[in-house]
Amino acid sequence: MAADDYYRLLGVSRSADAKEIQRAYRKLARTYHPDVNKEAGAEDRFKQISEAYHVLADPDSRAQYDRFGPDFRQYAAGAEREHASQTRAGAAGGGGRTRARPGPSGYTWSSAQGGAGPGSASVDWGDLFGDVFGSTRGMDNEATLELTVEEAFRGGARTVVVSGPDGDRQTFDIQIPAGVLDGQRMRVTGGGGAGRDAGGAGDLVVTFRVRPDRRLRLDGKNIEMDLPISPWEAALGSSVSTQAPSGPLTVRVPPGSSSGRRLRLKGQGMPQSGGKPGDLFAKVKIMVPPHLTDRERELFEELGHESAYDPRATS
Repeated sequence: MAADDYYRLLGVSRSADAKEIQRAYRKLARTYHPDVNKEAGAEDRFKQISEAYHVLADPDSRAQYDRFGPDFRQYAAGAEREHASQTRAGAAGGGGRTRARPGPSGYTWSSAQGGAGPGSASVDWGDLFGDVFGSTRGMDNEATLELTVEEAFRGGARTVVVSGPDGDRQTFDIQIPAGVLDGQRMRVTGGGGAGRDAGGAGDLVVTFRVRPDRRLRLDGKNIEMDLPISPWEAALGSSVSTQAPSGPLTVRVPPGSSSGRRLRLKGQGMPQSGGKPGDLFAKVKIMVPPHLTDRERELFEELGHESAYDPRATS
């Protein structure tokens, strides 16, 4: 064990904080604990990650491990003997009472049954595992549900199909809240695997992914929408009717608008339950007629001769 790097065993960086270390340990412990993993080597792996956790979870033992490396206990034992010797010498000389502070000790499998070993971080096993010891809570199922921007805007009923480890399929009818955002998650209580003994079933955790399309894109709770307009509407200004996720609306295009200009419509973005809705940004996109009539061609040619505007000129 001494040759293994504790940080590597837990899959964390050397700068990881206490919460990161605990999260990594919880995840690995749920995988390798012998109560839930009967594969060969799982118990030994659990012992290794448990020892790594108990050393790194205690600030004092972690500091010594960072300083001295895998042989830190030998250095700690030497320091302890020196400290005890000094303590006895002080007592023989009539000095005051001094209690030696125990150094860090290794975490062992037997101590897992009763708690942390001496010198290790104190652990509430029931809080740490919850579903590992005794009655076992079922594992959570996870699913990803893709939505268009309009589907996410409206919300509504959807069906989620989850395949179990044995190939069995479960169907869940869920109600998506209006205005769900990309990356948000919904927990369906009892939608996971069955528990053991008195342990309850796990949950179904659904992650929503909102995909853009050719017209609509999501930016947080704001929606960006392309607004196609004609050259004369862009030059002269116009009130343009368009279809937004919330329904038909009219966008006021100021005179002299170029492609790429963003027109903000407050409160027309994603609805938020109990919160302020997002905004809608209509992005101007100037479109020209794909086929010109003779008269349209004449007018464009006349405009080309009359206008001194050069879009490529630099200011």
